Amino acid sequence: MSRLERWEARTELALAVAAVAFLLAYALPIVWQGTPTPARSWCRWVITVTWVAFGIDYVIRFVIAEHRWAFVKHNVIDLFALALPVLRPLRLLRLVALLAVLNRVGSTSLRGRVVTYVVGGTSLLVITGALAVTDAERGQPGANIANFGDGVWWAFATITTVGYGDRHPVTTTGRAVAIGLMVGGIALLGVVTATLASWLVERVAAETEAEEAATRHQVEELADQIRELRAALEASPRPVRDDDS
Repeated sequence: MSRLERWEARTELALAVAAVAFLLAYALPIVWQGTPTPARSWCRWVITVTWVAFGIDYVIRFVIAEHRWAFVKHNVIDLFALALPVLRPLRLLRLVALLAVLNRVGSTSLRGRVVTYVVGGTSLLVITGALAVTDAERGQPGANIANFGDGVWWAFATITTVGYGDRHPVTTTGRAVAIGLMVGGIALLGVVTATLASWLVERVAAETEAEEAATRHQVEELADQIRELRAALEASPRPVRDDDS
């Protein structure tokens, strides 16, 4: 195990907890418009602290990585999320670490892990998308997404590629969030389709294998009966015919 892998294993849970704290602090002022000033200040403090923690983690991982350019290429989202404040909600993808823990506990099959990632990833996409678009759209001229409920409805309609059009973003940030959700919806549809196809293929293969096993068993039984019949015939005395005397 490399130094980078050891560091990521040690900090995985702590960063996942920090991501949850970030989500709560980010969501509270958006969901509850009447959040008191002290609570808003506390939320801003939590967001700043967790953002700094993510930044420190990125720098340390970059320094100890054996191939730094490859590390940057494989962690572009992390870099953008730290460099551009508008993309900070993407750091909530750190919650995938918790999904990995749930996978190890809840299922040992590949399909079970895929289902866990799909359900967890979809939930994160919908929640963060609804929060981000509500934060970007609320109060803007011509905006029709005025509260978190509108944002959740829009997020579901967008990620499923339905696109009713009754709620739509009018700001650049909101449209950027929409692009991310649409791409995520297409990817989700592909994963669901692939998982279903895999399940069907596995079921057909299992039934075919069972039928082949039953056929082999029947053939073996017939072969055993034929061998027993041949042995019985060979062991029985031959009748004496008149022309043999």
